[in-house]
Amino acid sequence: MNARPRRPRGPWPRALLVVLATFALVLGAAAAAATPGHPAALSAATTVRTGSTVRTASAASCNPKASSLSPSGPPQVTAGSFMAKIRARGYLIAGVDQNTYRLEFFNPSSGQIEGFDIDMIKAVAKAIFGSSAGHVEYRATTDTQRIPDVTSGAVDIVAHTMTITCKRLKSVDFSSVYFDAAQRVLVLKNSTATSLASLRGQKVCATNGSDSLGVIKANKAIPVGVTYLTDCLVLLQQGDVAAISTDDSILDGLVAQDPWTKLIGPRLTDEPYGLAISKQHPDFVRFVNAVLQQLRTNGQWAASYAYWIGTPVPAPPPAQYGG
Repeated sequence: MNARPRRPRGPWPRALLVVLATFALVLGAAAAAATPGHPAALSAATTVRTGSTVRTASAASCNPKASSLSPSGPPQVTAGSFMAKIRARGYLIAGVDQNTYRLEFFNPSSGQIEGFDIDMIKAVAKAIFGSSAGHVEYRATTDTQRIPDVTSGAVDIVAHTMTITCKRLKSVDFSSVYFDAAQRVLVLKNSTATSLASLRGQKVCATNGSDSLGVIKANKAIPVGVTYLTDCLVLLQQGDVAAISTDDSILDGLVAQDPWTKLIGPRLTDEPYGLAISKQHPDFVRFVNAVLQQLRTNGQWAASYAYWIGTPVPAPPPAQYGG
């Protein structure tokens, strides 16, 4: 891992939060405007032919945590591989968020995009180039745009707190699980709500394109979709929504930024994160999984978790493969 600036301590003032959120949104909009139009995601009946093997995503046999391709060995850049094409280009193109504190966010102190998810991308770039420095191009994406960005080839890989689901597996491939999260609820500290169920009939915010909106609706709350989670935080602070409901890993970052908020209720869902990759590049999926396996065993996963998320550090999610 490359050297990083010292991790900021303590909650961020609200005024600074709003400034940072606005700045990140401007960067995201600029990046989106610079990206050419994307075709729609592949249809649900997508079949991908890889050599003499045909792989079809099947909902009936789908296991999100064991859906990825196993490594072929240590990560190696072989002639003719997609990794060789990336090396020849000179940089890895990664679709990321810029607003998820601790996981993937723009740090105004360093002028860099940083976080736990970003460390995963840097590890992949290092395995391709020998160093990640100067070899990663980050492109801002959103929850709704991340699958089209992968399927169109606008990015090589997406690290965007992206839950592996059977529906998404019909359009893109994922790495093995590199982070386990769970959907929970964030409210202001003076709220009397105790769970998502207690917010029946009230407005609850999440990002468009996330599976969180469906869970909110299923619990009889009123889903409010926005582009970025920082938009949700502003709506909560202004009293325009009663709560935010998304992955606890994301909500923990919001609590760190705003001490007037708190997490409530039980774990609502299981959210296994994977790195999204085009179905056209199974060799890259296997390569990325080999990199992740190294991080699990050499202590780098644990070191990154401790630095960005905190302690105690859990064991990394065990690798499971479906092919």
